[in-house]
Amino acid sequence: MSEENIGGEEGIIEERRKKLEILRNKKKAYINDFHKDHYAADIHTEHNSFSKEELEKKNINGISVAGRVVLRRVMGNASFATIRDSSGDIQIYVSKNTVDVDLYEDFKTWDLGDIIGVKGKLFRTKTDELTIEADDVVLITKSIRPMPDKFKGLSDIETRYRQRYLDLMSNEDSKKVFIDRTKIIESLRESLKSRNFIEVETPMMHPIPGGAVARPFVTKHNALDRELFLRIAPELYLKRLLVGGFERVFEINRSFRNEGLSTRHNPEFTMLEYYEAFTSLDKTIEFTQNIIQKSSEEVNGSLELEWGEDKINLSSFRKANLADLVLEENKKLTKNDIEKMSGKDLLELFENTVEENLIQPTFVIGYPIEVSPLSRRNNENPNIADRFELFIGGKEFANGFCELNDPDDQAERFKEQVKA
Repeated sequence: MSEENIGGEEGIIEERRKKLEILRNKKKAYINDFHKDHYAADIHTEHNSFSKEELEKKNINGISVAGRVVLRRVMGNASFATIRDSSGDIQIYVSKNTVDVDLYEDFKTWDLGDIIGVKGKLFRTKTDELTIEADDVVLITKSIRPMPDKFKGLSDIETRYRQRYLDLMSNEDSKKVFIDRTKIIESLRESLKSRNFIEVETPMMHPIPGGAVARPFVTKHNALDRELFLRIAPELYLKRLLVGGFERVFEINRSFRNEGLSTRHNPEFTMLEYYEAFTSLDKTIEFTQNIIQKSSEEVNGSLELEWGEDKINLSSFRKANLADLVLEENKKLTKNDIEKMSGKDLLELFENTVEENLIQPTFVIGYPIEVSPLSRRNNENPNIADRFELFIGGKEFANGFCELNDPDDQAERFKEQVKA
């Protein structure tokens, strides 16, 4: 009886529980002694070039894989199934001629979503698909709930976010995002280490909120009977390491901001923050560009990528002045109008009219000193900061600046912030 004829999810669950009870009685439920030696992707990589005749001649035995059943074609004396592990899919072939008859009859009752182990040898089918001919199959984990529909997939956004395991199970693109994210972080980390940056971990709970302008999450330390704040940014602690004598440090870790939710903002997120002594803004811009390009080449194999409906080219990064960009997007304004604006108003105009149009990689410089309280004043124009922000695809990707190292200037700016 097919699961389609059982009647809804409740009927499927009830039927699968009956199967589970039989397995329990046979002491074959949820075993933990199957040893997996191979991954699907490695099998394809190592053996896909062999023809049917070459595989027969090589007689490659001892293949041992395990994964979730994602496709089944049960026939009389022989059946095919596709199992999926963390690396990909591989087809298996099970028949009465290769396994015990009772085991084959058991196999025919197993369901989509079950996790099984398979041992056997490689061959090619009549359709030339690389396949494992099983001489042993083991039910490792019985799936009680049915998998998302194979063809419809998991399209509901709320379900995908709240039940991420179902999303990963049914959407290969989602799984690729997780894998690529890890590769990106690894690439960034290696780029920094190759430049003799020291990776550190700084406190997650701070006695006072700081490091950026944002509303913090508040918690309580019971033993100390005091409030603590989940960090907004690691900035202040990383700077102290430079004061202590480190010249190059970085941290890749979580930060928390108790603010709105959107495609641009998340209450918790991973951020890379690095500090380097004895360098310049131009050198920092150059290094930031280099590590992004290197990461793209290593993860995507290219400097060109798609971002929504846009095609991004990371082979070159533009550098542009904030005021000039505002004038480009606001044709009615003059340079004199810009000069009369407060730094806060100019930044607001930039954010509202320019940001979303910066699709190709752009380093924006020339930020007003009023909105850059921790940045060093520019030597040639004290009204702007030695600061940049990087925009790609209309979103901010990085914010960097030369640190303000004049303590008197810093004190005055803090006083101005308090007044505001």
